Amino acid sequence: MEIQMKIKGLIVDPISKMPIVVLEDPQTDRILPIWIGVFEANAIALTIENIPTPRPMTHDLLKSFLEKLEVAVEKIVVNDVRNNTFYALIHCRYKEQLVLIDSRPSDAIALALRTNSPIFVEDEVVQRAQSLKFDQNWEDSEKLRQWLENLKPDDFGKYKM
Repeated sequence: MEIQMKIKGLIVDPISKMPIVVLEDPQTDRILPIWIGVFEANAIALTIENIPTPRPMTHDLLKSFLEKLEVAVEKIVVNDVRNNTFYALIHCRYKEQLVLIDSRPSDAIALALRTNSPIFVEDEVVQRAQSLKFDQNWEDSEKLRQWLENLKPDDFGKYKM
């Protein structure tokens, strides 16, 4: 079963200093933190903050290609997690044909934001992610989970490179 999620925000892991995109299920307040790269975080942040760029960024270019080729992005789905690595599929429609494209979740999310497409996560992925071994510097994963769940909107602020 797929759960529709929203982006709760972008934060920086206080230990590893890596960006985290936090997805949230608005129905249950369950969260899914996904560690991502700096460039992908920047691409997501630019869209969240409605910051125009002088030239198209990579995800803007991809959106333009899809529009010109009349391919619609119907949704993205974070569909798997293996060895602490998340996987996603971009569900596209070309004419009457469904086309699935393998993607990193960060790229899929950046594209979904640009195309106003919904973001889904497989329920099994959320369940398995709850038991992931987080960064070893955290005393236990429960401490990290509590920190993420207790974040307030003001804690997110503006994402800085």
